[in-house]
Amino acid sequence: MRQLFYLFIAVMFLGLAACTSAPKKEGEADADATEVPTEEVAAINTLTEQEKNEGWVLMFDGETTKGWRGYGLDAFPSQGWSIEDGAIKCSNSGKGEAGFGGDIIFDKQFTNFKFKVDWMIEEGGNSGIFLLGQESDEHKIWYTAPEYQILDNDGPHIDNELGENGNRRAGSLYDMIPSDTALFKGAMEWHSAEIISYEGTIAFKLDGVTTMEFHLWTDEWKALVAKSKFPGINRDFANVAKTGYIGLQDHGHAVWFRNLKIKEL
Repeated sequence: MRQLFYLFIAVMFLGLAACTSAPKKEGEADADATEVPTEEVAAINTLTEQEKNEGWVLMFDGETTKGWRGYGLDAFPSQGWSIEDGAIKCSNSGKGEAGFGGDIIFDKQFTNFKFKVDWMIEEGGNSGIFLLGQESDEHKIWYTAPEYQILDNDGPHIDNELGENGNRRAGSLYDMIPSDTALFKGAMEWHSAEIISYEGTIAFKLDGVTTMEFHLWTDEWKALVAKSKFPGINRDFANVAKTGYIGLQDHGHAVWFRNLKIKEL
């Protein structure tokens, strides 16, 4: 009799547990199911394993100027540029466009590539990123290279008023194609830039958003150049080289660069 009593209690307990367990909804995964792995995010100035496997190369280690030199120089500038808190910094010279450290370039030329960098500009600041630039004893890099513009869109810099339709503001193809000004988060905020170059097709991204695509050496490109300030400076500006340097501009204002990386295509 006692055995029957214990058996009855066990059956009642199991029945109660089954009733109180919430039924599994259709398509609902088990609690102990394997979670979908999240995308690996690289630490500042490093590459993820996926980026390494895809062929990305780090252009700045966060601590040294290795791989970089002054435009027209054999070494990194002795003034104006420095490494600060894991970033390449150009200091404010108080001289505006004259600067005092000069532009810098990565000491390798590229043709087809994807280039990424984070940048931050001081209040009222101006700078830029050059692509396919050529080195010359007579001229600065902007004389030959299209420029991804960096600017404090909210500041008093005159480029906020010059140009046409905002084509001298942050993320623009300087003096030719405007970017989406709504993407600019403000001075002293980190932004990401990406430049893609493939057989003359160039694309710009600002904070992950593709803002423009243009095509070198075409009639449309020549028309863009013709409407810009460059024909009055360099009649041959439209003939951008197929291979050239990536450069960072000293425009006399404080600007920071980090997470510089490139993938050749």
